[in-house]
Amino acid sequence: MEQTKALNALEPFIVLTKSATAPRAAADLVTRATSASGTYVFAELLETPQIQALAESPEYAAYFTQLQIFSYGTYADYMCKADLPALNEQQTLKLRQLSLLTLAKNPHNLSYASLQSALGLTDARAVEELVISAIYADLIQAQLDPRNQAVLVSSVSPLRDLAPGSIPSMLANLQEWSGRCTSTLADLEAQIQAIKETAAARHLEKKQWKEETDKLVAAQADTDNKGKDGAHSHNQPRLISRAAAAFRSGRGKRERPGSAAYVFEDAGFDEMDVDDEDDPEDGPADSMAGTSGGKKRASRRKL
Repeated sequence: MEQTKALNALEPFIVLTKSATAPRAAADLVTRATSASGTYVFAELLETPQIQALAESPEYAAYFTQLQIFSYGTYADYMCKADLPALNEQQTLKLRQLSLLTLAKNPHNLSYASLQSALGLTDARAVEELVISAIYADLIQAQLDPRNQAVLVSSVSPLRDLAPGSIPSMLANLQEWSGRCTSTLADLEAQIQAIKETAAARHLEKKQWKEETDKLVAAQADTDNKGKDGAHSHNQPRLISRAAAAFRSGRGKRERPGSAAYVFEDAGFDEMDVDDEDDPEDGPADSMAGTSGGKKRASRRKL
């Protein structure tokens, strides 16, 4: 966004170069472009044939050098060259602002003292005013730290042109940064994998513990059920056999406690209501005996 604004501000001066056939006109165009509001990139203007021709003019070659400094140099570079044209107020402010963008690449250059020296400022107040002007121009996002006498820059607009021969060093820096990112990513992936393995092992251990617990609970319940069933069924066949024998023998008296008849009577059965049927194979004697036994039972019931 900032680059688009800067290019739009520079576009009229690029168009004017077509009519600036004389070196003096081209030099005047350099002064106007670097003094105009909103112009912060100059590579396109620097590459036009009319401006390139200034480098071959002994009288106006200094303007070509001046435009190079505005494109990718700093205020300190300008001060090192005594034969350059003098800067007006607008040019001085802009070159200092552009130099601040370059210095912001290194946090160690952002103390009040360092900026004051690099930008040719008189005091800390002048440093703060310059930083504030750059913030309002959307060149940087920063905060002033008067207590520690430093400028805290959070972002810088990409408004500096590339200097000739700077691409190899920039490429090396990018490759170094890419290597650090790759190494960091590998470390993060290793840590994530370790966390996943630990979680899987913990889940498996919990599952095995639950299965073992369920088995133990089921085994204990089965043991308890077998114990209850055994207590009820152990004496049942013997009791039924003894009771059946008592009925067949036709005992009319109450048996002693513990006998089969006693057990059945105690359970609610009335043996006196059950009559033995006559066996067809028995003789008259057996029939009379059965009748006599029935009379005895009837008399006892009456009593």
